[in-house]
Amino acid sequence: MNAWIEAMRLRTLPVSVAGVVGGTACAIYHHGFSLLPFLICLLFAILAQISSNFANEYYDFKNGLDKKGREGFRRGVTEGDISPRDMKMATYITLGIAVCIGATLIIWGGWWLIFIGITIGIFALAYSTGPFPLSHNGLGEIAVIIFFGFIPVIFTEYVQTRVFLLDSNTIFSAAAIGLMGANVLIVNNYRDMEDDREVGKRTSVVILGRGIMSGVYYANGILAAIFLAMATSTLPFWVSAGWLTYFAFHTMLWGKLRSLSGAKLNDILKWTSLLMFFVACYLLIICASLPSDSSPVFFFP
Repeated sequence: MNAWIEAMRLRTLPVSVAGVVGGTACAIYHHGFSLLPFLICLLFAILAQISSNFANEYYDFKNGLDKKGREGFRRGVTEGDISPRDMKMATYITLGIAVCIGATLIIWGGWWLIFIGITIGIFALAYSTGPFPLSHNGLGEIAVIIFFGFIPVIFTEYVQTRVFLLDSNTIFSAAAIGLMGANVLIVNNYRDMEDDREVGKRTSVVILGRGIMSGVYYANGILAAIFLAMATSTLPFWVSAGWLTYFAFHTMLWGKLRSLSGAKLNDILKWTSLLMFFVACYLLIICASLPSDSSPVFFFP
């Protein structure tokens, strides 16, 4: 059981939750919150990420991209705790359950959402396998911005409001959350650079080096803070100062990132993930506290 829990990578699951919470904040802002679609989106996002994590472990083992005693989280298949057959089965069963749960969202969003679900399912596998695995070719961060930022925020809002409201509320929230999600992956690859380089896994950190990618990590946080500042610029300072709080913690984590190495970076990964989740909750609390007849909070109409 411990091996399976480790394979789920619980420290990274706030990444998928944050996108749904951020999208729900946007829905509340537009007075369209609906509890059941929110819960379905949340469960779908968590299961889709777990299936992607399982697939990453199985296909990295199958392709010889893992080794025993690696710096990152313990890999149950590589270490012999879980059989490859069981991990492969768990990957597709979890993904199948996620798809079945997500398919119920057509009640609120229409049949065309099936295509979005298929795209997400393909991404869950294409991240680690296929003719051009995204995580092996330096494209993981871009994929995370799209599939953990823009897609969950936009479509969680859509199934609750039943209208595409691509205003600054949605765009800024999605961009900020996506950039924070990319930072979680940067920490993961920063920690694993030597292991990945040794087996020929070309992550962005292997391609560009730790120096550049630590700068990208910090720059992502700066951009995310700017988006949050713009999103709350019309609110009282005690509320809008949330972006300053985020930026202060982000700067502290960036300093730790540059000074630590190996397994010690697991805590930085955890807190980068949790910081992303806290920001999404911050947006949710702000939107939920607005009076129903309030004017738009966000800077652009």
